Amino acid sequence: MTGASSPSKGPPVVVFDEIDSTNAEARRRAEAGEAGPVWLLGLRQTSGRGRRGRAWETGFGNLAATLLFPTDKPPAEAAQVSFVAALAVADLLSAYVPSSLVSLKWPNDPLLGGLKVSGILVESGTRPSGGLWIAVGVGVNLARKPIDSERPATALPTYMSAPPPSPIEAVEALSAAFDRWNDVWLRLGFPAIADAWTARAHGLGEACVARLGAETLEGVAEGLDGDGALRLRLADGQVRRITAGDVFFGGAS
Repeated sequence: MTGASSPSKGPPVVVFDEIDSTNAEARRRAEAGEAGPVWLLGLRQTSGRGRRGRAWETGFGNLAATLLFPTDKPPAEAAQVSFVAALAVADLLSAYVPSSLVSLKWPNDPLLGGLKVSGILVESGTRPSGGLWIAVGVGVNLARKPIDSERPATALPTYMSAPPPSPIEAVEALSAAFDRWNDVWLRLGFPAIADAWTARAHGLGEACVARLGAETLEGVAEGLDGDGALRLRLADGQVRRITAGDVFFGGAS
């Protein structure tokens, strides 16, 4: 069963009572020729996915949503949308808990109280008419944290006295926040996004471990390069650009 609504001035939201994966639905629609923009919201998601092929558990009351939209940006530049989405999630969280509790861990993990509360998965493909379709998948632990999580996680109610927002309320707030940051990105370019992301960054200037597939590096996270890569200063003074992988700071992973 599906229904549709439209946040004020934002893309329409298509609501599914149950779906395998909102990102999978975005891909199906894009490959069938739909361009968007449209938000796809799953009230129950049975086969959610996270980065690097990991499963993403979506408990009842949590947010599982994907924005499908077209872009003429080249692939490397279009990938920067993950930072735009992270800022939008940070704004969503900050609407319900003190902003000081919200931070962003490279590359795109929103944290609450230093623990993972959200995941972002960006996928893309070529449109027959030219350009790319982009699917920005967002999961947020609105109501409860995962039962079986490989890393320490949390949920909004831990820091709220009032009931958390419903998925529909949350996706409308997220849509508005994404539109604001996307407008910044389009008007001012990625440096403005990088500055805003850095202002919320978790762990900059701290020792960390970067796991890059077959390689593990230790160093100090110095900040973002102009394309979103993480600058990691190693013990010998060399700076490595980290473009993909997992980064761990102290006890927060």
